[in-house]
Amino acid sequence: MAVSLSDIAERAGVSVKTVSGALHGGSARMSDDTRQKIKAIAEELGYVTNFAARGVRQGWLPLVGVVSDGLITSPFATEIVRGLDGAARSAGMAVFAVNHRSGQSIGSVLDEVQQFRPRAVAYAAMYHKDVALPDRLTGAVGVMINCCEAAGRVTALVPDEEGGAREIVRYLLAAGRRRIAFINLPGILAGTLREMGFRAALEEGGIDPVGVLPAVRRSVYSDRAPSLVASHVEALLKSGRRPDAILCGNDRVAMEVYAALARAGLRIPDDIAVASFDNQVELASRLDPPLTTMALPHRAMGRLAMEILLAEQPEPPHLHKLPFHLVERASV
Repeated sequence: MAVSLSDIAERAGVSVKTVSGALHGGSARMSDDTRQKIKAIAEELGYVTNFAARGVRQGWLPLVGVVSDGLITSPFATEIVRGLDGAARSAGMAVFAVNHRSGQSIGSVLDEVQQFRPRAVAYAAMYHKDVALPDRLTGAVGVMINCCEAAGRVTALVPDEEGGAREIVRYLLAAGRRRIAFINLPGILAGTLREMGFRAALEEGGIDPVGVLPAVRRSVYSDRAPSLVASHVEALLKSGRRPDAILCGNDRVAMEVYAALARAGLRIPDDIAVASFDNQVELASRLDPPLTTMALPHRAMGRLAMEILLAEQPEPPHLHKLPFHLVERASV
């Protein structure tokens, strides 16, 4: 026979409302001792939450839906999902994702998510960009992860691209590097902001960049686009101002720079230092020497997103920039 909230309430000597608050995160006020006592009794009796009945009563299930704009195919998806899932489990929630496929309207995806009656919905993108949500949908999304709502009507969590670039350039300068080139990612927001931070940090030090060069031949970066990295490195080495450091738009670009420098018979970091963004660990840690890079704050974004989604008093929409983390290895 299924154990009910009434059974637990009778054993604990409290009201059903208090039991519900202790087990389901309701608004009932109680001491930590009372909460723990109720949870212990529920476990002893073998109570299992009837999610369907609970959803009927309160209008939502203990679920957080994520509209995934390409995120599932990203190597960084795991970090965002881990951050979301860890914070969700602590609150007695579960996370599920629905992929936003190419050609599919955002509205239809959100309708699909809402069928599961989630407590809240997040929108997460594969890479840092602006997303135009229809007016009628801005109230349905509680937070944007790794992207911004174009009109600023939804709280957004994004990496501090400009700040991360400033930090890595200052690190290179502190290591004595003065002739720094940047092979960047063209046509994407992250690349634009990182270039701003790159130039600002060099300007602070009174130094001119050796050059800012696009990693691919296309106007918008893609790892499938024809690469220009090898030809850029060759031209930089032949120039009258050969760099003593090359900053790369991501770890894949850095891998290509490593190969080009090896073909030229140059050693990293003795001849030229190499630094990057992303910290794609499977790649960065296995390069020889291991790559110094700026780790994206994806797990922190996931944790903070869940806190925002489950907050009892939501804050007004705002943009929250999360700092990168410098991962020092042997390439500088």
